[in-house]
Amino acid sequence: MQTVSVDEFIRQSFDFIIIGGGTAGLAVASRLAQDGKFTVGVLEAGGTANGRDDVEIPAYFGRSLGTDVDWGFETAPQASLGGRKVKWPRGKALGGSSAINFMTWTRASRKDYDAWEELGNSGWGWNDLLPFFKKTETFHPPNSSLQIEEDIRYDLDSFGTSGPIQISYPAEFSPTHRLWVKGLNSLGVPTNPAHVAGSNVGVWSNVTSVDPRTMTRSFATNYCSLAGSNLYILTEAVVQEIVLDNSDGGFVASGVRFTHKGQEYVSSAAHEVILSAGTIKSPQILELSGIGSPEVLSRAGIAVKVDSPMVGENLQEHKALHYIFEVDPEFKSTDDLNLDANLAAAAREQYDRDRAGPLASLPSSYTYVPLANFIPQETLEKLYSRAHALTGFPPEKKALMERRLRSRDEFGQVEYLFKLGVGLPPDNSKKYGMMFQILQHPFSVGSIHVQPQPASGDDPVIDPGHYHGPPGEIDLEVMLESTRFAHTILHAPPFNDVVKQLLNPPASLFEDDENIKKWIIDGTVIALHAVGTCAMGGHAGIRGGVVDERLKVYGVKGLRVVDASVMPLQISAHIQSTVYAIAEKAAAMILDDVAR
Repeated sequence: MQTVSVDEFIRQSFDFIIIGGGTAGLAVASRLAQDGKFTVGVLEAGGTANGRDDVEIPAYFGRSLGTDVDWGFETAPQASLGGRKVKWPRGKALGGSSAINFMTWTRASRKDYDAWEELGNSGWGWNDLLPFFKKTETFHPPNSSLQIEEDIRYDLDSFGTSGPIQISYPAEFSPTHRLWVKGLNSLGVPTNPAHVAGSNVGVWSNVTSVDPRTMTRSFATNYCSLAGSNLYILTEAVVQEIVLDNSDGGFVASGVRFTHKGQEYVSSAAHEVILSAGTIKSPQILELSGIGSPEVLSRAGIAVKVDSPMVGENLQEHKALHYIFEVDPEFKSTDDLNLDANLAAAAREQYDRDRAGPLASLPSSYTYVPLANFIPQETLEKLYSRAHALTGFPPEKKALMERRLRSRDEFGQVEYLFKLGVGLPPDNSKKYGMMFQILQHPFSVGSIHVQPQPASGDDPVIDPGHYHGPPGEIDLEVMLESTRFAHTILHAPPFNDVVKQLLNPPASLFEDDENIKKWIIDGTVIALHAVGTCAMGGHAGIRGGVVDERLKVYGVKGLRVVDASVMPLQISAHIQSTVYAIAEKAAAMILDDVAR
């Protein structure tokens, strides 16, 4: 990985400049630089994250949140959450959020991606994306004894074998994992034998982005090994704007204006500027460059260059809740290491020596469940009617959202995952577990925009619109029904052998719907899966999105967006592997366009 000084960076003549050295940015930059034909520059606002224990050691996931490798965003006060702000972590380092996420490696349903294509984004269905999913990854199968012991099932042909990101099943499983699977099976949720092959419905042992050879996080910096000395990466570079030249009455992106340690610089790109700053920063940078809604730009005192009304709109994020419960003391977890210095030292010694033990493990107990599995038909019909009556959505998109709501077996609309330990035990004499509940297909949408009269370095205004208005009321009803199913999971045999007592929420809460709703509103957080703020416009064009199906920004030549913000509809999955696939597909399209 070649990081350079600012003097060396500005001396280069670049073919491509990538804004953001994150999950998508490093992937697309490395592919463009791979064959040595092009000189590629990457501007990253953060520093490096490689070599940090809180980044690389699997069981330390979550420890880097709130540190210097996290932007530390938070939302605007949410009226439907009683004025509460919600923390919004995002990676600020080489590797971006792939350096701080929870290393979960999932793909959504085939129908999730096919919906993108149905909106008019040719080439973005499941069959088109699958080769790029596989190009990203090198899958390391589990050994045969572990596969039999833990009943690990997968479709080998659906995995890649030569990509930069190393993925694997955990080498060790907690005894609670088998109870989790059997408990879901007892509720009619089947074990999914091919959970990355186009349907994630069911329960399974999950894959993680962990290199089993070193038992460390495998993240976007791995891509840099594909490129040679023609890839130049500058860290601590904060982009101020994309330089747009007026040409024949239109605009062409010619370079980037940025600051580095208080000094301002400009670098030019002969072919393209590629914006890969993520769902939060990409719309902000477009607006700072004069691309966006005239109303938003006027409030911020920014001259309008391209009237693009959907910049920063269409924000979609998974909504999450967590349940905490006391578990049988026989079950060991990483909480034990937080409470006992001797155990922690022994675990670290084992990890350093053998790359094994509690520090090498990650949660692997996942399930995705269709609403029809647990919501009464009468309640579903009422939800359908409310969804059909919604206004303010483009008809094509609304029809797809309704169809997903009605689906009985094609989408896992609510995710549940289980882990032992809670990080900071409320009572050191007891053991705890945590279950997450994550809404996959929210109806409520929000926005991300520049501050009015923005100053350099200001965070954008993040307004996810949690539970806001009629769309948010549908989300709240689905979350309400999902909490009832969560309660059922916790009492399902034999998983109920794990659960001694439900603490948050207390069991008595389930006696009253209004109390449950209040708990949902008070406890909702995000799942770190924000998408959509620079979406592909499809049939609607610039009135429905920000980029076309080749990820070119409407109204500007030589500018693309390549990151999670281009997703027009949220998917039922943790988005990491999808963002890599987007970057791989984008690189292939860019190289194809340049060759023409």
